Amino acid sequence: MAVTAADVKKLRQATDAPMMDCKKALTECENDFDKAVEWLRERGVAKSAKKADRVAAEGSIGLKISADNRRAVLVEVNSETDFVAQNDGFKDLVAKTVTQAFETQAETTEALRETELEGRAFSAYFDETVAKIGEKIEVRRIAALSGKDNVIVNGYVHSNTRIGVIVAIECDSAKTAEAMIPVAKQVAMHASAMKPTTLSYKDFDADYVEEETKGRIEAIKTENEERARLKKPLINVPQYISRCQLSDAVLAEAEANIKAALKEQGKPEKIWDKIVPGQLARFITDNTTLDKEQALLDQDYVLDDKMTVAQAVAAAAKAVGGTAEVVAFVRLEVGEGIEKKADDFAAEVAAQMA
Repeated sequence: MAVTAADVKKLRQATDAPMMDCKKALTECENDFDKAVEWLRERGVAKSAKKADRVAAEGSIGLKISADNRRAVLVEVNSETDFVAQNDGFKDLVAKTVTQAFETQAETTEALRETELEGRAFSAYFDETVAKIGEKIEVRRIAALSGKDNVIVNGYVHSNTRIGVIVAIECDSAKTAEAMIPVAKQVAMHASAMKPTTLSYKDFDADYVEEETKGRIEAIKTENEERARLKKPLINVPQYISRCQLSDAVLAEAEANIKAALKEQGKPEKIWDKIVPGQLARFITDNTTLDKEQALLDQDYVLDDKMTVAQAVAAAAKAVGGTAEVVAFVRLEVGEGIEKKADDFAAEVAAQMA
């Protein structure tokens, strides 16, 4: 039976495959519609396999939050190009993927592929959609947070869809938890901009802090050499970089040094109690730069930089008569940690001509 234009149109509408592929499928399958659909599916999988060695470092973050703010899921779906990431088909794929991960509670990309969607494996839907879009696309990461009792979660995806954050806040009561839902989103927005890597300074590995301390001190000394040459003010060289280094003994010594300096300056001892706390707070600030950069709770809050994130959350809870603290967060940024292959156009052309 001859393949007609109407047959090709029908198959194209059903599969969204290119017209010439539809015609070839019908020809190869002797105009059997179902076999042609299967032929196109197999061909799509084969195309995906050929793309396996290509780097997918662009893409989008998807976010799904339960109506009661007790659970939130993030997924990172990668593509090869930003152009495809802006495609409506790709956006629909991300939305479908995060919904599937949310509803099935799949914790890994492998588990997600094995879940069922409309009577078949989710992997079949995903691979077919990828084949239609035409470049390498993969689910790279899934992250979820959930709460019970008085723990609420909320999240935020930046407007460019490349950064997503979910935050969990534990509260003293259901009333406080309800009030903290918008606060959790604000903290997520903060984390999106400020790029924390851990929740608290307490989470830092001791060896990491030690190495960072050495590196930062040496970097400041090198910069000060240049500043001295240019006759610019020198940067204070800190002794420490994290609150985890500021033991009671260190703080006691700092306080003693402050008092000794005040005595040397001739400041009356009766006013020291008004000066020492401020100078001790400054000492702590100067010696906790790592915390300010990388620990969410210890960062200056973007909505009120006079408070840390931890203090801002506590203040928001206190305003409604309760207590609350951030207990977990996850921040995903598209492509982080992926080494992109540098394009060598001349080498590519030469390889094709060989």
